[in-house]
Amino acid sequence: MVHGPFRHLMRHMAAVPKGFLRYHVLRLLNEKPMSGSEIMNEIEKRTNGCWKPSPGSIYPLLSWLQEEGYIKEMVGGEVGVKPYTLTDKGKAFLEEHVRKKEEIRERLRFFMPPPPELPWLDFPERSRALAEARRKLAKAMWDLGDKLEETHSESAIAEAKETLEQAARKIEEIARKIKK
Repeated sequence: MVHGPFRHLMRHMAAVPKGFLRYHVLRLLNEKPMSGSEIMNEIEKRTNGCWKPSPGSIYPLLSWLQEEGYIKEMVGGEVGVKPYTLTDKGKAFLEEHVRKKEEIRERLRFFMPPPPELPWLDFPERSRALAEARRKLAKAMWDLGDKLEETHSESAIAEAKETLEQAARKIEEIARKIKK
């Protein structure tokens, strides 16, 4: 469930951006073969229960992906369960999605990323603490904005700016260490 200041917003907008489901289905099938129900459950798990795609979303998409040659049904397995896997064409299609996602991210890097409460973000369990810290930061920024609307304060703006710049430098340093 979506909580906090975004709960109301989420009721009035499409919960899932266009292309989200296709990208994540391709990505999951790139990790390992899965059935439609396994894909739905895995997306629910990775979004910390914020969103579980419906069968009406998953199965038509799987049919389309199969018709286009991006995935194929695996032979064998349990009765009534159809696991799918990516084809080479599907892997190339996924790589194109990843490239486009990175291009968009680069063009929009001046925007703050959406808070982790939004269901289209993928935070596996191991990143839950990071997601919670980001949520707290987003809430703190929201609260600061409310206070600044009530009472403008140049010193509060300067202090918040310096704090955010310090945090950004430290996070950039962590990212550089990971790249090495």
